Amino acid sequence: MSDQPYYETMYILRPDIPEEEVDSHLKKYSEMLEKAGTEVLDSQMRGKRRLAYPIAKHKEGIYVQLSHKGDGQQIAILEKAMRLSEDVIRYLTVKQYGPLPTPKPTSKDGDGEPKITATDNENKKPPENKTESPTQETTKSTTKDETKEEANE
Repeated sequence: MSDQPYYETMYILRPDIPEEEVDSHLKKYSEMLEKAGTEVLDSQMRGKRRLAYPIAKHKEGIYVQLSHKGDGQQIAILEKAMRLSEDVIRYLTVKQYGPLPTPKPTSKDGDGEPKITATDNENKKPPENKTESPTQETTKSTTKDETKEEANE
């Protein structure tokens, strides 16, 4: 375990703001933490999701997770800026102990879909169908009329 804890701040932005503005919020809060002498470990946009209950008449929100390592003095600065922002509808900072989070790779195309290379397709095995049953013989069902015909012959 690391001797110094790290912090995770999850905040929810209004769902009606454009994606460029979401990116500017990501940069703004990361730069704010760096100016306060904090190391930003990871910053991820989790996407638009439905809220458990309406917040300020919004039923959806854009979730963002920010992991940072510092002495704890930066939390007041960060949360004050979020409290004053009209775009942030909720925020929560949690102190974490344990292994530091590893940043996720951001290898995406412009359309938001992850890139798939030829080697990715070659390395993948086709999914095995585990619900296959042994070959079953089909049985002919007979009706009353067919039984009578067989008996007459």
